[in-house]
Amino acid sequence: MEAALELVASESNFSALSLRRIARRAGVVPTAFYRHFQDMDALGMALVEDTFAELRRMLGDADLPSMPVDGLTRYSVQLFASHVRDHRLLFQFLIKERYAGSAAMRAAIHGHISALIDELADDLAQFDEFGHIDIDDLRMIAELVVNAIIAVSERILDVSPDAAADDALMLRAEKQLRLIFLGVGRWNSRDTRRTPTPETPRVARER
Repeated sequence: MEAALELVASESNFSALSLRRIARRAGVVPTAFYRHFQDMDALGMALVEDTFAELRRMLGDADLPSMPVDGLTRYSVQLFASHVRDHRLLFQFLIKERYAGSAAMRAAIHGHISALIDELADDLAQFDEFGHIDIDDLRMIAELVVNAIIAVSERILDVSPDAAADDALMLRAEKQLRLIFLGVGRWNSRDTRRTPTPETPRVARER
């Protein structure tokens, strides 16, 4: 699995790899591959599962609902950024395969992201500050947060290690999340009013 991740990080997306190249990188004969995985698709799905299993472990240990909202944004950004750096190869694989992978792999990644959004929405529902927002709207907010975090992870993987650039990236990510939660504070799920579309002025006909 490590050999596949290294090849994805250095050269190509997973679907372009061959069993022989992975076996050569791992220093084993190709037939040894089948002792662990039925085929390349099985290896790819195992990598997807590993990526999200690590992420869920990190989020479970964090216990976000026990934190005050004010400190949640900074802590979340720093925690996630540290996790991405510690599991760089897994996240490089995930970012590439989210769009360039096989249909089955893209569907699996989408399913895991959707599950994370649902879990975050449930966590947000435990905050008193969000008690005025219904679960459907909380899921929409959670989707905004998860998409912002994914975008941050992409930039972390693209930026070379540099203290100044890293600080700027973290600050921007924190601001993005604060903007989302500032909007949440003004949102009212019970307000179903819609801003009326202004009518186009009628032009008087010439006589």
